[in-house]
Amino acid sequence: MRHGNSINHLGRKTAHRNAMLSNMATSLILHKRITTTVAKAKELRKFVEPLITKSKEDTTHSRRTVFSYLQDKKSVSVLFNEVSEKVSSRPGGYTRIIKIGSRLGDNADMCIIELVDFNTIYTKETSIQTAKKTRRGKKSSSGTVTGTSTDNVVAAPVAQTNKDVDNSENSSEVSLEEKAE
Repeated sequence: MRHGNSINHLGRKTAHRNAMLSNMATSLILHKRITTTVAKAKELRKFVEPLITKSKEDTTHSRRTVFSYLQDKKSVSVLFNEVSEKVSSRPGGYTRIIKIGSRLGDNADMCIIELVDFNTIYTKETSIQTAKKTRRGKKSSSGTVTGTSTDNVVAAPVAQTNKDVDNSENSSEVSLEEKAE
C-alpha cells in the first residue's frame, strides 16, 4: 500500500535519486534552464526551491547547508551571488515547468524547467520602478479629505503603436518625394 508516500521514487534507490536530483539542481542553477521529464521536473522543483529560499540569507551556515545538498562549489557560489539577488523580492515559486510534448523513443512526457526570473521572454528586462504609495490625509469631522498627496505619482511611459510607426514612415517617404521633385 502507498499510504502517505508523498515523494516520487522515480524508479531509483535513495542514494541514486539524491545524486540525480543534486546533479539536476546544479545544472539548473548553472544553466538556468534544463529539459527533462515531467516527473523528474516536479521532484526537482521540490528539491531546489527550498535551497533557493535558503540562499536569500547569505550566511556561512546557509552556504554549508546548501553545499551539503548540491556538493558543487561553483553552483553554490552562482546560487548565492546571481540567483539570490534576482529572486530576493519573490516570496516563492522560483521555477517554471513548461510542457513540450513527448519524447520520441519512449513517449515520455517532456518539459523544460527554468528559473522564473532568468527568462527574458516572460520577464521583460526593464528597470523595475515601484511607485511610492500615496498617503491620504485623515478625514476631518465634516467628512472631507484634507490634503491628498500626488507628488509621488509616477507617470507610465507611453509606447508607440505599430500604426504610429507606419504613419511616421509614410510621412517621411512623402517628404523625401517632395524634396526630390
